[in-house]
Amino acid sequence: MLTTTKKPIFAALAMIGAGACFALVNGALQASTMRLGVPSTSAAFWQYALGLLVALPFVLRRGLSALKTRQIGWHLVRGGLAVIGIQMWVAGLARVEIWQAIALVMTSPFFVIVGAKVFFRERVGIVRWLATLAGFSGGMVILEPWTEAFSLAALLPVGAAAFWAGTSLVTKKLTATENADSITVYLLLLLTPVNAVLALGEGGIVPTGPALWLLVGAGVLTVLANYLLTLAYQKADAAFVQPFDHLKLPLNIAVGFLAFGFAPNGAFWPGALVIVGASLLVMLDEQKRGTQVSTA
Repeated sequence: MLTTTKKPIFAALAMIGAGACFALVNGALQASTMRLGVPSTSAAFWQYALGLLVALPFVLRRGLSALKTRQIGWHLVRGGLAVIGIQMWVAGLARVEIWQAIALVMTSPFFVIVGAKVFFRERVGIVRWLATLAGFSGGMVILEPWTEAFSLAALLPVGAAAFWAGTSLVTKKLTATENADSITVYLLLLLTPVNAVLALGEGGIVPTGPALWLLVGAGVLTVLANYLLTLAYQKADAAFVQPFDHLKLPLNIAVGFLAFGFAPNGAFWPGALVIVGASLLVMLDEQKRGTQVSTA
């Protein structure tokens, strides 16, 4: 049994491990789509269908009671937002180099802040508004829409960030009345058939050879990454483990460089630093608010 002093270290290692798994998933998706020609819709379907096969025995350990819900409408909304986000993300990886895609999808927390204000009327505060403005500005620096090199495909990871932010907001709402098992089960059960329909609409390709093994690996690693994330948040406070999540940026850059020879351009570095800095500012503000609430 881990001692209390070892739990933060374990949590940090779990978060880093999750980031490494996600980086390998992104590399596998990019290789299967960009290099081996698998349609992005089919890649997304096989990733999550295989992930469902691996995860279902665990998430259904409570039996049919895991399907009991009073919020089926919100589960459907969450599933729809997640599907769109996933499709945009995989489509982005099929067209955009991994270093740019991962930096742009890191704008998701800033979409969460805007969504929390617009839809839930949450108090945001000047610090978070400034961080959000800075985060989106960093994204613009990476996108460079004022140059001839800009491609509309680069907006796909930004769209994925926005829809995943919507998924996070609905998840927050669901956690008020639903347990984690039900939330997980419904998402997995909704993702697979919708992804299947989208894949069939684009030809429904069944991958073979290296593409098949890449997608099998992506499915297994997706489950492992989410398991490690859960462990990280169980073993330490979110404020402690969240900075380690930003290591996914250099990890994805490393995978992109080693696997494909992709290297970030000059505009990437200042933009990425602004996004990471703004994310840390939001985290510190959240920590400060939590301290104020606990001492009130």
